[in-house]
Amino acid sequence: MTLHSDVAELLAGAGILDVDVDDAVADEHVRGSAYQRVVSVTASSRSRDRDRAIVATILRDPHEMGSKTAVVALVDRIAMKVTGPAEFQQWSAELLPEIDQLKTEGYREFIRRRIHDWLFYLSIKDGHVPTAAELAKVTDWMQRVLAEESTSPAVLALLAESANTKKTRAIAKNRAGSRKLRTK
Repeated sequence: MTLHSDVAELLAGAGILDVDVDDAVADEHVRGSAYQRVVSVTASSRSRDRDRAIVATILRDPHEMGSKTAVVALVDRIAMKVTGPAEFQQWSAELLPEIDQLKTEGYREFIRRRIHDWLFYLSIKDGHVPTAAELAKVTDWMQRVLAEESTSPAVLALLAESANTKKTRAIAKNRAGSRKLRTK
């Protein structure tokens, strides 16, 4: 497969007709934008059958940073759609062989960490109350997402005490305090 045929296949498969394939091949920014649109269409589909093939195609792009960014966007969107951690675990496990094809270890590790973060988030959403040790294994980004979005008093208390950054601890503390006021 060539970059031209990969981009053409992705755009056609997503029904995106207003992107010039030659322009996308010539310009990594145009291509990155096209990938984001492909990811949007892919994530909004009810079927997950083509996700692995789409990820494999995107990750063949020689501009690894752009392809990594598109795959992370897909991971983020699917994590917000799934019914729980088991469904996300199964979906993400199918992508790992494709992710392992990336040449840059840092990009492979970034995607793996993002998947781990979302599995953690989904387990909490499913009722799991993490320990401080479990919390320490997720990124500062995920800790902040939890501080901003969690409605669990136990999770907010843990974040207020154990989050890695002062800002995240403050967000969690403020949200925990405002939740107490609303419940009285």
